[in-house]
This record gives sequence, C-alpha cells and structure tokens, in this order.
Amino acid sequence: MTIRIGTSGWSYNHWTDVLYRSGTPASRRLLRYAEVFDTVELNASFYRWPKDATFAGWRDKVPDGFTMSVKAHRGLTHYRRLASPEPWIERFQRCWQVLGNRAGVLLVQLHPEHARDDERLDSFLATVPAPIRVAVELRHPSWDDPAVYEVLEKHRAAYVVMSGANLACVLRATTDLVYVRMHGPEPASMYTGSYTLDDLRWWVERITEWDHQGRDVWMYFNNDLGGHAVRNALTLREILGMPGRE
Repeated sequence: MTIRIGTSGWSYNHWTDVLYRSGTPASRRLLRYAEVFDTVELNASFYRWPKDATFAGWRDKVPDGFTMSVKAHRGLTHYRRLASPEPWIERFQRCWQVLGNRAGVLLVQLHPEHARDDERLDSFLATVPAPIRVAVELRHPSWDDPAVYEVLEKHRAAYVVMSGANLACVLRATTDLVYVRMHGPEPASMYTGSYTLDDLRWWVERITEWDHQGRDVWMYFNNDLGGHAVRNALTLREILGMPGRE
C-alpha cells in the first residue's frame, strides 16, 4: 500500500533556513519542496482558484511520482455549503485533466458551523466524477454518526481524520484511502506547536494499522508556523523508515 507524508502548502517565508536557503525565490520553492517530499496539499486554492496555466506550471515543475492534493474553494464549501456544485465540478475536472498523473486527492473542508445534512453530502458526492478521489473534512460534531460514514463509503470518499484544537480525532476509515490532516498539537490554537516524538510514534502505530488493512494513508502537516510542519513530517517519515528523496 502507499503511504505519503507531506505538508499543507509549501510557500512560507518562515520556512527559510528550515526547508529553504536564505534568498531562495518564491518561484523555486516548489522545486526545492519536491526534492524532499513526494506530495503536497494545496491550500491556496481555498481562497483563490488557480488558473489552468498555473496548475500546468506546477505540474511541469515536479518530478514523476509527485502528487498534489487540492483543497476545494470556499465558494463551494463555505458559501454554497455544497449546494449547486456544478460550476465547481467543472473546474475540478479541468484541474485533474491539467495535473494528469500529478493529481492527488480533492480535499473538501466544510465550514465548522455546517451541521449534518446527509442528503446534501450524498447529492454533492454523486456529482464528483469517479476519477477524482475525494476526502471530506467534517468539522461540526453532528457529522459523527454511522449513517454519515455510510454515505462516504457509498461514494468511496475518505473521511478526513483530524488532529487539532477543538477537533474530534475520529479514527475512521471509509474507503481504501485514509486522509489525515495534522493541524497542530496545541489545545488552544490551530496551526501551531510541534508534535512530540511520542505523538508521532502514536501516529506511526495508526498508520501501520491502516497499512496492514490494505489502505493507502496520506497525511499532511498543517502546523506550518515556525516550520514545525516540515520537521514533523520529516521525523515521521524517518520513524516509518521511508526513504528520503534527496
């Protein structure tokens, strides 16, 4: 089975001297990132959907075997709350066509106040073309119900396992892909702090269990402040015995 470990985003000024040498231009950060990791989660697409040419540029910069997961725009997830998704589905299709074999998973993160609506979730997932793998991050606690997981299983959509402040860490697998987002270990704030060795070893046990079940595991660290995401991702890869790309 496949295990991929990366970070959420790659272009952060505060990663200078962590992943990037001082003076590395922003245009070369993805090239450097892809020397170290084999996958990345694109978060900028949540705020502004990139042009096809931008996706093509990224595709041409990364090597064979590298994958880019893409976060759905907030216009779909936070404004429309998944209703009338057709215009966005068309954009996702074009994105996947442009990225080709570099396309990873489509991350659909619902608004934290978006309460459970099985019918809307089912209707949305039914519109997503089969070649696009989907992972759904359900932050409102009302979604934690067996019937919801059945909807995800029906559409072969991955439940996003979350680690972060005020987020329930539900170790649920709904398909042959487990998608994990590591938002940081701090109990009071998101995207901060560094996971301890004991924390990471605990996650290694979970990853190993999923791997033995025949599931792929894709994990992205989102605690980018201070470069903790990079350090944690590299340490986790080392504990798992994953070979480096450099």
